[in-house]
Amino acid sequence: MLVLVGCQQVLHPNFPEYKGYKKAPYTVKGTRFVPMSVESALHYKATGIASHYEADGAIGAIGQNLYRHQRYAAHRTLPLPCTVRITCPRTGKSCIARVADRGPYIRGRLIDVSTKVARELGFYERGLDTVTVEVISVGDGKWRRFP
Repeated sequence: MLVLVGCQQVLHPNFPEYKGYKKAPYTVKGTRFVPMSVESALHYKATGIASHYEADGAIGAIGQNLYRHQRYAAHRTLPLPCTVRITCPRTGKSCIARVADRGPYIRGRLIDVSTKVARELGFYERGLDTVTVEVISVGDGKWRRFP
């Protein structure tokens, strides 16, 4: 049990617990996005292009402040919040991140990650790289669900 508590502190430092899930449809630049259900998200695994973005001090889609030293990500349709494992096949590196924001809204991109995640995966200098994203859990606290 101590190991799990220790890992949780590393995964989500400074992130307050979010009550419930954010999965309501939303519109950006005239395009409507419909987030997937919690059940669908629990089985989600996809490969695509990742980019990194700097949201240092910005407020994410679920109202959390996002800072460059944290492991966070943005995804268009996963319910928020959720925890994902992101793996970069080119470098062989893997990282756990909290999806707490929406995006990317550039065609062909699967996920945006924080500077910390991009550095850990080894693609910060490249800007973009192919990654595999797999959901580990959806929600926080009593709402947290695992595959």
